[in-house]
Amino acid sequence: MTTPNAPNASSTPHTERALRLTVLVGESDVWHHRPVFTEIVHRAHRAGLSGASVLRGIEGFGASSMIHTQRLLSLSEDLPVAVVIVDEEERVRAFLPLIAELVADGGRVVLDACEIVRFGTDDRERIEERDGQQNGQRDGKRDRDR
Repeated sequence: MTTPNAPNASSTPHTERALRLTVLVGESDVWHHRPVFTEIVHRAHRAGLSGASVLRGIEGFGASSMIHTQRLLSLSEDLPVAVVIVDEEERVRAFLPLIAELVADGGRVVLDACEIVRFGTDDRERIEERDGQQNGQRDGKRDRDR
């Protein structure tokens, strides 16, 4: 008999070492008419990294030393943005050259050692399963189209 508070296999955490990449840019920074933060996310996706999140700051300052805040309309146009990616160290380090040109004019890149805590099914297993299902659906569609 199990009790409601008793741990089970799916609630036992598994941890692994990882590297967190945080890229700090301005909201109005652009690369070929596209926001820099968007370009970073799309490059991370193409590189097969486990995920990327974009966080919009409400106040901050950078190289210009001018404080940007969402409280003043005139200074709310270039709020700070952080793109955060967490993956295996080798994968994150291999990704750095792919964003070098995007941050050369003032973005800040921060690397932090961290741990990923997983409960239950491994994220990579779910991603591989999802990708396999999508490929199967695409293959089935191609078979139907023939």
